Amino acid sequence: MKNGKVQRSGDAENHLPVFQTVLGDAWHDLGDIVKRHYSLQPYSNDYICVSGTMQEVQHSAIGKLLIPFGWIFGALVPYRGIDVPIDVHYNSHLDNNSIYWDRVFQFPGHRPFHFRSHMEQIGGNRVIEFVRFGVGLRLRVTAEEGALVFRDEGYIWRLFGVDIPVPVGLLFGRAYVEERPVDAQNFSMKMTLRHPLFGELFRYSGRFVIKPDISRNS
Repeated sequence: MKNGKVQRSGDAENHLPVFQTVLGDAWHDLGDIVKRHYSLQPYSNDYICVSGTMQEVQHSAIGKLLIPFGWIFGALVPYRGIDVPIDVHYNSHLDNNSIYWDRVFQFPGHRPFHFRSHMEQIGGNRVIEFVRFGVGLRLRVTAEEGALVFRDEGYIWRLFGVDIPVPVGLLFGRAYVEERPVDAQNFSMKMTLRHPLFGELFRYSGRFVIKPDISRNS
């Protein structure tokens, strides 16, 4: 990325950003900083990185019991912390229209923790975010007051190309994620995982900036 812009391959110039396709006309309702860091195009080598601090990464006592399942699927952050440095790497690939995330948390006293996933559009403003072993979370994506908002619509297991609904939400609850503009250079992010009986199991929130000189050596 140079001068704060996405690194882009020339072959992708005729493609809209992935999330502009997901949101349709609502794309224009997003804040400029949110559009900038979600401007990756499909079927390209686009790449961008944001850097920031998670003011808090927390889980409840019941949430802690679920962490071993998270380790298996690569889906939950296993540590608690405040003011945790984090870099988030976003990629698209030449051979598909997905977006790939590598979230790198730097918890003191631990090796960098990578939370990796990729997201596929499944029609309209719906996407699936996949972690390991074909486990995915269906999400409805909206633009609300400049923010990009993801709401949980249930889990699936992709087996031999077939998406099979699985009742994982009975265990993990429902997810909510938003990324909201703060000013021209910064945006905030928060995630909560809330169970209907046990309340909030996981949450984290932070503030980020697009940094032009971050390299991918983590």
